[in-house]
Amino acid sequence: MTQITFKDSPVTLLGEQVTEGTIAPDFSALANDLSVRTLTDYEGKKKLINVVPSLDTGVCDQQTRRFNEEASGIDNAVVITISADLPFAQKRWCAASGLDNVVTLSDHKDLSFGTAYGVVMEELRLLARSVFVLDADNKVVYTEIVSEGTNHPDYENALDALKSI
Repeated sequence: MTQITFKDSPVTLLGEQVTEGTIAPDFSALANDLSVRTLTDYEGKKKLINVVPSLDTGVCDQQTRRFNEEASGIDNAVVITISADLPFAQKRWCAASGLDNVVTLSDHKDLSFGTAYGVVMEELRLLARSVFVLDADNKVVYTEIVSEGTNHPDYENALDALKSI
């Protein structure tokens, strides 16, 4: 089990953490229009799953923008940003950011994604900052759970993993 902190305080991660080389577990989360999305909705695409505690914070905003900008030129790839923010807040963030084509999913309803991937911070009911890269067949090729929740992920390694598929 990965040990992480959030604002220098230890937090407990709930769920089974996924590992490289395994098939990614399915999940359900809500799109901005409240429709249910699952991993199979992105079947056949390379996926960078960008997990943030809340889009309404500086690091999460920067992380989401950077992954979407840098992955936009990668063939057959989609960036999926997941947080426990309400779908309405995610929609508002997208509009305020001028990023209409960003895929944001809310795990607020039942923490399906966070539990399946082992990134629910029990004490905060938020998702731990993390990155998962999946190939077109949902094989996990890269994982990172950031050790301090207010730090940035390793953008280069995650993007290199996506490009190498």
